[in-house]
Amino acid sequence: MTYTLENDLCRVSVNSHGAELSSFIRKSVDERAELEYMWQADPAIWGRHAPVLFPIVGRLPQDTYLYNGQSYKLSQHGFARDREFALVRQTPTQLRFELRADEQTRAVYPFDFRLAITYQLHDRTLTVGWDVQNPAADQDLLFSIGAHPAFRCPILEEEEKFEDYFFHFDHPVTVERHVLEGGLLNGQTETVLREQTELPLTYQLFEQDALVLKHYDFTHITLRSFRSDRSVRMRFDGFPYLGLWTKGEGASFVCIEPWHGVASAVGEVQELADKEGIMTLAPGQSFSANYDITVV
Repeated sequence: MTYTLENDLCRVSVNSHGAELSSFIRKSVDERAELEYMWQADPAIWGRHAPVLFPIVGRLPQDTYLYNGQSYKLSQHGFARDREFALVRQTPTQLRFELRADEQTRAVYPFDFRLAITYQLHDRTLTVGWDVQNPAADQDLLFSIGAHPAFRCPILEEEEKFEDYFFHFDHPVTVERHVLEGGLLNGQTETVLREQTELPLTYQLFEQDALVLKHYDFTHITLRSFRSDRSVRMRFDGFPYLGLWTKGEGASFVCIEPWHGVASAVGEVQELADKEGIMTLAPGQSFSANYDITVV
């Protein structure tokens, strides 16, 4: 089921399936028609809008991990994006969804958990919040969580093309990608930007899959065009990993993905606790994080 947040400037839609943001519309203003900023999930190209990645981010070797020596199968990015969330709070400007462990999740992920996702709309900014709780009495909760929002690119399709867009940084940055091989980190790195504020977008930039960043020194990225003043700005303070991705030639979207977690390295199946980016919550503990999307 789809739920809506709305104010004088914007309208946001969120689907309870996956608690997934599916639409972010800037309403008509100054003779401009209303404009959709989110990718509309064409199944022929990539059939998602902004999936929530939980309880892992990225891929595992053989889509398998070990927990206390027992083997479990878990597909790329985990199962939350394919589960139905319960709506637990609704106001004109806020939606809160919740997913809890059940028999189906325990078959692939033997942990109790509560995952709440909150959407709060204020002016032209949507704040997305995550709360992960460990309700177990005597077991640690091991998990990662990440965002995967896809923005239309070009935003103004009739006037622009993908290569008219660039990522703008608030200060000169060096961007070093950690290279993926079959969805797994292969230990290699490449510098794609050195002390600059703009990273031009091309499909060739993503020929080796997503740009995976670690240890970066910025907390904002703006998707901008050389040909118009429409833009999307994301804020993601405190996130240790970031992915930038598009599907490939002809895909008219680009993803900005702040993560608390990352794909596994090429190699053997390993214990979940040893996977890079895995966080641990003791019984009764909780974890919270949030990021902002602002449309112009």
